[in-house]
Amino acid sequence: MVLKTFGWSFAVTALGLVAAVLYGGWAGFGVVAILSILEISLSFDNAVVNAGILKKMNAFWQKIFLTIGILIAVFGMRLVFPVVIVAISAKIGPIEAVDLAMTDKDHYQELVTDAHPSIAAFGGMFLLMIFLNFLFEDREIKWLTWIERPLAKLGRVDMLSVCIALIVLLISAMTFGSQAHQHGGTHADKAETVLLAGIAGLITYLIVGGLSSFFEDKLEEGEEREHEAEEEAKRQGKPVSAVKLAGKAAFFMFLYLEVLDASFSFDGVIGAFAITNDIVLMALGLGIGAMYVRSLTVYLVREGTLDDYVYLEHGAHYAIGALAAILLVTIRFQISEMITGLIGVVLIGVSFWSSVRRNKRLAAEGGEDSKDKAEIPSGV
Repeated sequence: MVLKTFGWSFAVTALGLVAAVLYGGWAGFGVVAILSILEISLSFDNAVVNAGILKKMNAFWQKIFLTIGILIAVFGMRLVFPVVIVAISAKIGPIEAVDLAMTDKDHYQELVTDAHPSIAAFGGMFLLMIFLNFLFEDREIKWLTWIERPLAKLGRVDMLSVCIALIVLLISAMTFGSQAHQHGGTHADKAETVLLAGIAGLITYLIVGGLSSFFEDKLEEGEEREHEAEEEAKRQGKPVSAVKLAGKAAFFMFLYLEVLDASFSFDGVIGAFAITNDIVLMALGLGIGAMYVRSLTVYLVREGTLDDYVYLEHGAHYAIGALAAILLVTIRFQISEMITGLIGVVLIGVSFWSSVRRNKRLAAEGGEDSKDKAEIPSGV
């Protein structure tokens, strides 16, 4: 099972490390290895969230996610994206940006640093909306009940998450955006840029997320009609097949996954510049990491891990909220990528531990779930 799921990741790792040695020697090998670990640690929460969406899709779209999706993730976000942001920020053509990245790496890194406020605002707002909508949704299973229960009641207010996100964006633009970090340790007033980029991130979420929700609602309507047929099949002893997303519903869910992956990639791409400004080594390292994130997503779906460890999705979304906050703060202040990665790993680790404790308690009680008593351990 492990080899079947992670086989391509292992193969890409071997090829990527060999290419790194041929291109940059053993120093290049070390850089690519570090970048791969960085990408995996920063994107583990991405895999958990993706798995929650991917499990609703049929086998065909799961394969599309692993093939076409990985091409978009690796070549689009990890190779093309750094070039595009430089081309836009420096107002030069893509070919000139590539030439600059290959011939004048220091200047290229400066341009990426100067473009960071708009990137952080866009990605931060997109991820913040994901976190807020999760937090305000009334779920049957709650992890931090003392937080999630009252917030679920507040979530009945229409457009509350959008209002909060806009308030956060306005505060971020006035505080962090007015003193945005630039290369050389200088600061510049980029409040307007932060506002525009943040609004673009919010609009992107509303469009893509709205389309996904629309078709998912259509699927749920179909599931209700299928339920009676399933019950009849059970009575007759016939096999019952689960309803999976397909057609337009799966397409827009796939689109949502790709935009989500792109937003998760912002911190990895920007963080990579703290390690190297060589786009070849950057693409190799981040590409290897992206393959493992994809494989891990499929592994979680096939093993039913999210069904067994019910708080994992909660932990991943709290990690998303933390990442959104960190991205907005980095508009003005520099934060180590180690801190970003560790926060996500710790939150998911604690949610996994809480899930294990819950499962043990339910087993001891004979499988009875009394109002989801298994909360996160006190003091954590």
